[in-house]
Amino acid sequence: MITIKLPDGVIKEYSDEITLADIAMEISPELAKHALVAEVDGELVDLSTKINDGTHTVRILTEDDERSLEILRHTTAHVLAQAVRRLFGDEVQYTIGPALVEDSQYGFYYDFDLPAPISADDLPRIEQEMRKIIKEKIPIERLELPAEQAKERFTRLGQKYKVEMIDDLVKNEGVSSISLYKQGDFIDMCRGPHLPDTGKVKAFKLLTTAGAYWRGDENNPMLTRIYGTAFFDEKQLTEHIERIEEAKKRDHRVLGKQLGLFLISNAVGQGLPLWLPKGTIIRIELQNWLRDELFKQGYQFVFTPHIGKVDLYRTSGYYPYYEHGLFPAMEVEQGQAYLLKPMNCPHHIQIYLSAPRTYRNLPLRLAEFGTVYRLEQSGELSGLIRVRGFTQDDAHIFCTPEQLLEEVESCANLAKMVLETVGLNDYRVRIGLRDPDSSKYTGSKENWDLAEDNIRQVVRKLQLDYTEEPGEAAFYGPKIDFITKDCIGREWQLGTIQVDYNLPERFNLEYIGPDNVPHRPVMIHRAPLGSLDRFIGILIEHFAGAFPLWLAPVQVAVLPVSEKSADYAQKVLKQLQDVRLRAEVDASPDKIGAKIRRWTMEKVPYMFIIGQREVENETVSVRKRKAGQVGTFRLTEVIELLKIERDTRGSQEAFT
Repeated sequence: MITIKLPDGVIKEYSDEITLADIAMEISPELAKHALVAEVDGELVDLSTKINDGTHTVRILTEDDERSLEILRHTTAHVLAQAVRRLFGDEVQYTIGPALVEDSQYGFYYDFDLPAPISADDLPRIEQEMRKIIKEKIPIERLELPAEQAKERFTRLGQKYKVEMIDDLVKNEGVSSISLYKQGDFIDMCRGPHLPDTGKVKAFKLLTTAGAYWRGDENNPMLTRIYGTAFFDEKQLTEHIERIEEAKKRDHRVLGKQLGLFLISNAVGQGLPLWLPKGTIIRIELQNWLRDELFKQGYQFVFTPHIGKVDLYRTSGYYPYYEHGLFPAMEVEQGQAYLLKPMNCPHHIQIYLSAPRTYRNLPLRLAEFGTVYRLEQSGELSGLIRVRGFTQDDAHIFCTPEQLLEEVESCANLAKMVLETVGLNDYRVRIGLRDPDSSKYTGSKENWDLAEDNIRQVVRKLQLDYTEEPGEAAFYGPKIDFITKDCIGREWQLGTIQVDYNLPERFNLEYIGPDNVPHRPVMIHRAPLGSLDRFIGILIEHFAGAFPLWLAPVQVAVLPVSEKSADYAQKVLKQLQDVRLRAEVDASPDKIGAKIRRWTMEKVPYMFIIGQREVENETVSVRKRKAGQVGTFRLTEVIELLKIERDTRGSQEAFT
């Protein structure tokens, strides 16, 4: 007997084997028409899956379920691979083609080893072949074969990468069977699930081509990666393409070069940004602002070195578990190895251990703008967003268990304040939990349960919109991540707060309690900006390089109309600099229209245009970014208005 529980509470019973597609049809022919996949006991499966025994909870998914988008994109990747094989022949080697639901630009890709190079010029032809495959409505069939038979099948097809993948699965994971998906003349190995047929693929677009090393290893062959995306209707696709075009205009790598903010030098090394004077101003403004806020909240600033003994990170648990992501150890003295610092917390722990602590000393809040180093793969590096050396606005709070909730709440409020001050007001919270099936986490189950409960209490008290995601925790504790949307709807993970009962145990941290006996403190790791480099990269794109007044490298451009007003322009510059407003005089011989165009391209917030009338009246003609000309004012009046806008970080904007 088969018992099926549906989401609305209805119970259905069957005496014979039945497919999920048949169940959908029995519920409603309209549901069956729009059904894409099904969820059985929490697992997504194909509609062709047969139920033959037991009691099961079943949900039929249509395009209205957000999880269906991943299935659509995965199937579209298979359609892409089939089209490439049809067009370029049996010599095409197809490797992997995942869906990319979290990627703000791409929806899927497929990597190929091709007999001849292709470029973006070939994409329209491939799209045309994909449309033919979709129009054919080819049924998609799942097959389960013994690993050896699956290997033989791909060997006959000449697919050496698939054969290698099967060998690795057998060797490393001990699999005995391989799932395959067949659609007409094309077959691929895949866990699935997939749409019932190719006709269910709707709006799609191939976006670009790129090179990618097989398995991300530069010692392996270079493959051709084709990126694309897919949605369930043309409107969603059109809106997405428009967002991509807008994102290209905001690319921080392009704007960073155009505005003179930072550079990546091959002579220094990839992933190691050099901050130019204008970009450094943005960093300094952010650091000074946050430092002032932290002083108000009782933080104490420290400095720690850029390297440390390997044994320090071995005690913390970071080494050797994450050795693949670290720069190689350096043997400085015989038998003594050092690492470029991958994290600040073991150093701050040593500061905690440097003196006896009692409950009267806690909480101890140690903060540092500390630079750390991670050996990211070259193919993963991207401007300021993904680098090998970056500075964190890092802090570690050592507190008693009784103080923990209040401290976590304070950290959450700080993260909210940071995001809202820079205009990133659209955010949500992700609670990263441990994956109970993974061995990467350190510490006891009791400590993890306690830490996860602490985090939930704070998030609920602050009434934050949150989701829980197993597997997203740090190796030493659960965390709160702030996921924010920028002005074109892309999501970024920024601030983080982590509750840690485990490192205090690993380093044997103690404080003397009111009962005069030793107790174990709790640690909070927190960074409201996260990586300062990445944060600025995101801000460049969010503001499209047009920073608010308080962050703008040049806040005012002083533009004399002619040499006759040059002396007064210098006087204006001096008065601006006297109140720490950053300004430059454009003393070039260009006409005023050309000067305005140049400084508009520089995205400066304000321009002061100075002609003979302004000289005579000691005024300035004010031009505001986007708003244009706003009027002529006495210099002293304008300076006071700009000081207020700067000091309130835009909450009291001048000339609104």
